[in-house]
Amino acid sequence: MTTKNQDKVRKSSKFNNYLSIVLSFRNEEEVLPELIRRLRKVLLAEQTKNAIGGYELIFVNDVSTDRSLEILLSEAHNNKDIKIINMSRNFGVSPCVMAGMQYAKGDVLVYMDTDLQDPPELIPEMLRARNEQKADVVHTKRKSRDGESRVKLLITKLGYFILKKFSSIDIQPETGDFKLLSRRAVDHLIQLKENRPFVRGLINWIGFKQTTIEYNREKRSAGKTKFPVFGKKVISNFFNSALISFSDAPLKLASFLGFLMSTGAFFFLIYVVVKKILGHNLPGWSAIMVTMLFLGGLNLLAIGILGLYVNSIFIETKKRPNFIVESTFGFDNDEKHEKRLS
Repeated sequence: MTTKNQDKVRKSSKFNNYLSIVLSFRNEEEVLPELIRRLRKVLLAEQTKNAIGGYELIFVNDVSTDRSLEILLSEAHNNKDIKIINMSRNFGVSPCVMAGMQYAKGDVLVYMDTDLQDPPELIPEMLRARNEQKADVVHTKRKSRDGESRVKLLITKLGYFILKKFSSIDIQPETGDFKLLSRRAVDHLIQLKENRPFVRGLINWIGFKQTTIEYNREKRSAGKTKFPVFGKKVISNFFNSALISFSDAPLKLASFLGFLMSTGAFFFLIYVVVKKILGHNLPGWSAIMVTMLFLGGLNLLAIGILGLYVNSIFIETKKRPNFIVESTFGFDNDEKHEKRLS
């Protein structure tokens, strides 16, 4: 949907305080029917109370291979609230969320996961927090996380600690991908053309008034998690999107370690020279080898850290789009042919 068309929709009284829900998913056939039922129940109640002027459910399909798309089309058959964006290939959660934001026409937008760990019943409270505090962003902070192992909780806590300690933005611990954004915040976000976007970080980066509400996160409704804590996608997203994008701490750490080792080596050299002058030989083949291996490993660590930043620069300079939309369903002036967006 073009910016001009979006502006026309927002100016219409029919869509006053219109709410867009963006849901990125891949292979969630077991969850989708219950998710849609609960979302409709909550949103229709809010519409009845005139808390919202209407709503749309934007499902961004990251090339599901199960019956997810079939289920959505069936649910949308007699109801115009469901809209679908099909990606041309598997791009990942963040690009899919950004695609949903570009198509959304709401004055207010909520983006969330489809696994029902984040309850749709919290949306009315998010809307109230936004209205009462005149906030452009409402974060949701987890007080508890049911159904997750101690190892995952520990790793997650460590990740948030590292980001909070070393990143250039203030990312609150336990605030995940369940947020409410104003139209102003969304418009600024979709202007950003970063590759490997870290949406949580970008939302904090744009500023504006932001507030937080707390909730208890539920266990997964059905199916298996798509993001195991030691999975490749999780690790890659943390280093390439989260830490590298918002922190130069790894480079500073490498420089500090290099300076520390160089200083130690200099004083050790003085020690060796003094011993030699005094006529003492220093047998120490093992010590020399250990020192060489240690310094060699340190050099490789520094080169590896530098390589992450060089790779990030390389990807940004290519200026490839973050996603390509294969087709859409349910939008005004629907385009069935391939559509490329940056």
